[in-house]
Amino acid sequence: MSAQEVADFLLEQRVVICATHGPRGWPHLMPLWYVVRDGEVWAWTYAKSQKAKNLERDPRATLQVEDGERYEELRGVMIEADTRVHRDTEVVAALGAEIYGRYTGHANADEMIRSQAPKRIALQFVPRRLASWDHRKLGGVY
Repeated sequence: MSAQEVADFLLEQRVVICATHGPRGWPHLMPLWYVVRDGEVWAWTYAKSQKAKNLERDPRATLQVEDGERYEELRGVMIEADTRVHRDTEVVAALGAEIYGRYTGHANADEMIRSQAPKRIALQFVPRRLASWDHRKLGGVY
């Protein structure tokens, strides 16, 4: 995919799978809701979650967003990223409001978001390497 196609794809999809390094050396994969800010994927999670603990120990993450049912429809983006963890409650709350607005269409959840923000962290995934694919472009050559 072109850079613009990747940007459009990330904006239209709804779930990113986040892979971190688990404590026993196994990959730890979890789905996240996300937003895109200046070309970077941002998500929030509970500060006590396993993925948060993993990212505190090792900030490397691999993200995957995919779409398609049949082989000739498959498309996606994989991002190898360094993760910046943000704990400031205002930063976390602002991100929570942005995510909530994207997924529910409602911007008025201030009380719920403010109550959640102290328990959560914001995850900023800074891309290092990106790979994308779009089998729709193969034109039956597979």
